[in-house]
Amino acid sequence: ISSPVVRRSALKETPEKLSSYEKIHNFKVHTFRGPHWCEYCANFMWGLIAQGVRCSDCGLNVHKQCSKLVPSDCQPDLRRIKKVYSCDLTTLVKAHNTTRPMVVDICIREIELRGLKSEGLYRVSGFSEHIEDVRLSFDRDGERADISASAYADINIIAGALKLYLRDLPIPVITFDLYSKFIQAAKLPNAESRLEAIHEGLLQLPPAHYETLRYLMAHLKRVTTLEKYNLMNAENLGIVFGPTLMQPPEQNALTTLNDMRQQKLVVQLMIEHEDVLF
Repeated sequence: ISSPVVRRSALKETPEKLSSYEKIHNFKVHTFRGPHWCEYCANFMWGLIAQGVRCSDCGLNVHKQCSKLVPSDCQPDLRRIKKVYSCDLTTLVKAHNTTRPMVVDICIREIELRGLKSEGLYRVSGFSEHIEDVRLSFDRDGERADISASAYADINIIAGALKLYLRDLPIPVITFDLYSKFIQAAKLPNAESRLEAIHEGLLQLPPAHYETLRYLMAHLKRVTTLEKYNLMNAENLGIVFGPTLMQPPEQNALTTLNDMRQQKLVVQLMIEHEDVLF
């Protein structure tokens, strides 16, 4: 399918999508020692305890009331980001000043270097203790984490570490807000309408999420080109990545079960039509 509308809007919209990585502040009530002034209104913070709030990602100190007026311009400080896994995606990319999480880049680079022909890539599980080691290594060493063949000979460990990173995000790559939009898109009977609806959903994703998904789908498309070796086509990858990239806002086992077919189809279509959708 190559709907001219999809293709045209994809070419037109995508550059704008990546222009702004806005991030809201992660304010938490804070008790300051000694006199303190609000960094938004410059007035004194009164009281002995809980005088105001502090952003735990960038350290901005403001009155509780002022926190509602502060623009979404949080620039996380790497010294405050304690871990890589389970860290909000936008927070991580802004802290590292990258377009995508470095975990995604590093793992995909390693998999493409030595694992694209590996049978059952992403379907075969790596040893869970070793996957946990990779997670700890990223949390501790960041981009200096060693995931080379000399450290982990089994490529399924690296594939498992990438899936774990995506699964552990506090807000999934396809955000909770847009989950139902993608599920409804997958239910449309007309193939072209389905693609149009998925494309519309993609353009509503936060930029860091969109860029991560775009990069991942381009990679998975390359995985499918070697299907005769790895036995992984777009449908198989959809089964693996559907629940990883999409989670319902309410963690309801019945909803998850009912939506599995649509989750698989959304990812399958994004892989098959990656050139049109992104």
